[in-house]
Amino acid sequence: MMEKHETGGPDMKMSSRTMFISQEAPANALALNKDNTQVVIAGRNVFKIFTIKEEEFEETCNLRVGKNLNLNFSCNDVAWNAAEDHILATAATNGAVVVWNLNRPSRSKQDHVFIDHKRTVNKVSFHPAESTWLISGSQDGTMKCFDLRTRETARTYHSNTESVRDVQFSPHIHHMFAAVSENGNVQLWDIRRPDRCCHQFTAHSGPVFACDWHPEVTWLATASRDKTIKVWNLNAKPTLEYTVPTIASVGHIKWRPQRKFHIASCALVVDCSINVWDVRRPYIPYAAFNEHKDVATDVAWCGNPHTFVSTSRDCTLYHHIFQDATRPANRANPQCIAFNKCGDVSYACKVNVNQNYGGKQGGVRKVVPHSEQFYQASSNMFMFNNSSIRETHWFCESARRYILTGRTLVEMCEHNAAVAKSLGRTNVSVVWNLVKTLYASSDQLQAPLTVGCNVSRDESVLSVDMVDGDQRTETPTVVTVPQASGDDETETDETPDLPRRAAFSALTPSQGDFFFGEGELALLDFEQLTSNTMVGQQDWTLPNEAFQVRHEIQDRSPPPEQFPNHSPTENLDGVLGPLLPEESSGHPVLSVPNVPRPQPLDPSAIVVDALRHHAELGDVQTAVCVLAVLGDRIRRQLSSMLTTVEQETWLLGYLDSLSRRRQWIASAHLTQLSWISAVSRASQRSTTVYSSCSTCRKPLQRAGWLCDRCGRRPAACAVCHRTVRGLYAWCQGCAHGGHIMPCLQQWWENDDRRECPAGCGHICQYN
Repeated sequence: MMEKHETGGPDMKMSSRTMFISQEAPANALALNKDNTQVVIAGRNVFKIFTIKEEEFEETCNLRVGKNLNLNFSCNDVAWNAAEDHILATAATNGAVVVWNLNRPSRSKQDHVFIDHKRTVNKVSFHPAESTWLISGSQDGTMKCFDLRTRETARTYHSNTESVRDVQFSPHIHHMFAAVSENGNVQLWDIRRPDRCCHQFTAHSGPVFACDWHPEVTWLATASRDKTIKVWNLNAKPTLEYTVPTIASVGHIKWRPQRKFHIASCALVVDCSINVWDVRRPYIPYAAFNEHKDVATDVAWCGNPHTFVSTSRDCTLYHHIFQDATRPANRANPQCIAFNKCGDVSYACKVNVNQNYGGKQGGVRKVVPHSEQFYQASSNMFMFNNSSIRETHWFCESARRYILTGRTLVEMCEHNAAVAKSLGRTNVSVVWNLVKTLYASSDQLQAPLTVGCNVSRDESVLSVDMVDGDQRTETPTVVTVPQASGDDETETDETPDLPRRAAFSALTPSQGDFFFGEGELALLDFEQLTSNTMVGQQDWTLPNEAFQVRHEIQDRSPPPEQFPNHSPTENLDGVLGPLLPEESSGHPVLSVPNVPRPQPLDPSAIVVDALRHHAELGDVQTAVCVLAVLGDRIRRQLSSMLTTVEQETWLLGYLDSLSRRRQWIASAHLTQLSWISAVSRASQRSTTVYSSCSTCRKPLQRAGWLCDRCGRRPAACAVCHRTVRGLYAWCQGCAHGGHIMPCLQQWWENDDRRECPAGCGHICQYN
């Protein structure tokens, strides 16, 4: 069955139409001859050659014929000789490399079979200049170069990996080829040196399935399961030039001829389209071909940038015209939103649809035709900064400099307040000072120093008892006052046991909630006060006003004894009875008012509100650090208003912020101090370090000096090549290492040495 899509193409030399042909089985690979007039497709159950005509595919030869259709006909890959148009090579699933000669007069075109590989062969490739050189990459981790003249294996290359997925000769350097493996590494080999590769570097985080040399510059493109296509500049040391992220694992790639930045790709799963990418603009394909109904298996350009052929699992062979491609960028949504790790938001929205794009006047949008230029789409970009956590400098400095344990509450609060103030966080500094003020005096408020006075009824002695909380002192302070007897005004001959000034000061505490002046009340002349009020005047009165009133003021306020809180007959000990001698005597008396006992202040509500306020602003650091400083006793007081779930949420959020900013020491210290078991148990997880063999990259099954899988020493020094039986230093990039002293230290002391001493080409950093 064959279908044609009539589309114009005046500059096409061959077929200028998109067409396809169906087969009885899917093909795994295809290849074009040197003139790009014939295409061969190969699979497990199909092996045919077609001629590409103007209007159709014409079957030329069916190579799957003969008496014995064995596994040599089950192909994973096929290659057409670049010089000899009658020579083909296939990679068989049974580990054989088969050479086919189309000029053989018999029906069977099989010329020679190489059976050197022990496992499935994944790739075969002819040298672009030396037509007799054929190289293969196998699942057994080796690459073999075959000489078609001698029909023998010329050289064998060991990649020290599980499998080689693709191998390609360089079109720029005659004696170099590249190989990619399932461990994510790329190796560059000199075909003349089979003992070791020239360069090796880690290109992807997953298996690398394909590679392709750029036809014009020394670029090597690699495709991986990690859903990326990477372009490496191999002019000097391997340098990553471009990265193209895709929506699925990439199985095949091929550079577009005469277009420096264009490359075609086929996905392994999910995506059935063949995408052509411009590596300068990732994320959106430059062009897409959606004719296949299943994932494509291989693609090859027909010698020009306008046509190519492809195969698929849907059992079809397509001939594509670039003019028929769809442009995803033309239909891309110009509206998007993105967040970064600091909480900032970027939002893009399309411009007014009536805006003139250079087309007709009157705001009519012009249809952009297909061309080799980028589609110009206009959008308005808006950025919203999350100012509460944008600056990471103060966050990291606070995490490093805060003190959360090991000192008194006052010292920690003062230190942390000074740290916050030095970092410009004035509001956080106020919180620390507030916590210090509230909880530093909480013990004093719970047991305050009060003064209780007992005045004897029959004696001229005023006993002042100093009361410290609920404990009364045994020795009272005695103050002698005049004895009133009848109408006589006499003065006692007794000398006061304590100076009157000191006695009066004892009745007026120097500290309290309100304090006026600098001790004026304590410095009053007690002698003058007693002589003027108690002795010199019998009938004395105080004027109602400082100035003479013009008319009588009617005082309608009730007498003091009618106030509900007034209890003139209750002394300070709570005993009902007369406090002083009878007022009927007419003499002035020294009375002590009822001193209320202050109640302790509970600052829990204030602190909880402050912590929740900062947590809602995104500053969980302040909330968590304050809780850590307060300790277990105060946190139990806050538990009635601050739930465990809320505290755990703050802790986990703060630990996550520390981890994202790589503050590992502060994170570990806070996890150790955590008062919530769910958080403290996190330090018991993910603490196992799994070691692997540096040769085969497989985990070591048991402790020892030999790997159970490859039988080699897993801890050999890259400098002296001896087994490391002590402290071992290794590079996380290439997994090579050795003795710290003196091997690695002496190696890196030389400023000219920048690459790994193992010769893998990786630029290691030794600290």
